[in-house]
Amino acid sequence: MRKHRIFVVDDHPLVREGLTNLINGQTDLLVCGEAEDSAGAIAGIAKARPDVALIDISLKNESGLELVKNLDSQFPLVALIVLSMHDEALYAERALRAGARGYVMKRETSKSVLTCIRRVLQGGVYVSERVVNSMARRFSASPKTPQASPVERLSDRELEIFRLLGQGRTTSEIAEDLHLSLKTVQAYCARAKEKFGVSSLGELLRAAIRWEDATNVK
Repeated sequence: MRKHRIFVVDDHPLVREGLTNLINGQTDLLVCGEAEDSAGAIAGIAKARPDVALIDISLKNESGLELVKNLDSQFPLVALIVLSMHDEALYAERALRAGARGYVMKRETSKSVLTCIRRVLQGGVYVSERVVNSMARRFSASPKTPQASPVERLSDRELEIFRLLGQGRTTSEIAEDLHLSLKTVQAYCARAKEKFGVSSLGELLRAAIRWEDATNVK
């Protein structure tokens, strides 16, 4: 029986090793390559041509969502699954819009990861029941439904910059990390400040640090 080929993208060697051992222990799945960053992922997937790519949305100083968008554009036949330590309520729909076919939180069981892989291999989409219910409520929302939080109103790029601010990165470092100009990063910060109703970068930075501390899965 042909084994389905899986490519793993995560910046933590222990996570890659754990996923590789889990997947290679299955009779129908095989890890065909791995990478720790976007450049390695794109080059590795181009060479290995996997059926599925598992992608950590929180790659070190990089945008996992942007990587998903790039991979979806360059390799439309590769099914993309996002692994994340971040709350699916905020990231799952963004990942699906970016081109992912599945979203699994890292705190879920190994069985959930395998179920997700097999679901997308069959042409389906995998998210938790919680996300499905949340999406359904929004589609049927009444005018009285509470407005989205400032974080939820951030664009994907604004959210990525907000997350990096919360990790202590400066705007100059973020510009270098994301291969953007400093002026562009400052423009994203300005739009984020408007959505948070704050007037200074310091206030936005404090909000980012509080959010990062509250949402990070320990």
